[in-house]
Amino acid sequence: MEYLIVEDERFAYEELKRMMTALRPNYVLVKRTLSVTGTIEFLKSNTVDLILMDIRLADGSCFDVFNHVEVVTPVIFTTAYDEHAIKAFKLNSIDYLLKPFDEKELEGALVKFENFHQNPKKSTLVPHILEQLVPNKTKNRFLISKGDYYHYVETKDIAHFYSEQGVVFLHTFQNKRYIVNYTLDQLEPQLDPQSFLRVSRNCIAQLKAIENIARHFNSRLKLSFSPICPHEVLVSRVRVPDFLKWIDGSIE
Repeated sequence: MEYLIVEDERFAYEELKRMMTALRPNYVLVKRTLSVTGTIEFLKSNTVDLILMDIRLADGSCFDVFNHVEVVTPVIFTTAYDEHAIKAFKLNSIDYLLKPFDEKELEGALVKFENFHQNPKKSTLVPHILEQLVPNKTKNRFLISKGDYYHYVETKDIAHFYSEQGVVFLHTFQNKRYIVNYTLDQLEPQLDPQSFLRVSRNCIAQLKAIENIARHFNSRLKLSFSPICPHEVLVSRVRVPDFLKWIDGSIE
């Protein structure tokens, strides 16, 4: 069996490769891709038996791959987010592994793949995916620690979250900012997708905070905020379609 790993984080890639080598030493790793663009280019001219695919990549969501190239290969999704399971279920998914997962979980996914490969007409793709879903609970407020005191900020009062040198800040409409003990990856599933969107790798914005949207070179968009975001925010070319759907109120 030949397989492709789609993973932009080096540690996650190395760990997945190690587990695959231990569990299926006869499987051949053909390629590792790190981005949506790289994966599309590879799949346009290559085929494999299995794809192990992270969802959040350096230049956007892996689901953009399926919009640009026909993927008939079974996919095992590997991700830190449970909220994408419904979308994965609609594709040719074998399993949906939530990070961090162990060899036992990966073994289970590989067994499903092998059963499907042997009897594709009798097997169903991930019938248990819906059982893995966790209710989507959005946060209404965030606890803030400042010196010896605590207080909270209502989510509706947050204009944007952004990261600077590994530190994530919460920025309010009152133009105050606070450090929060979350990564942007952890924040995404906790926010109402109708109001908040990961507009770039380093920024999650609330719709009401976006003041201007301007075309930028290389088919990107440049965003201006009120209150002002302290660093430039560009929507990448692959994120633009989802961003415009969100602005238009057309997201799923």
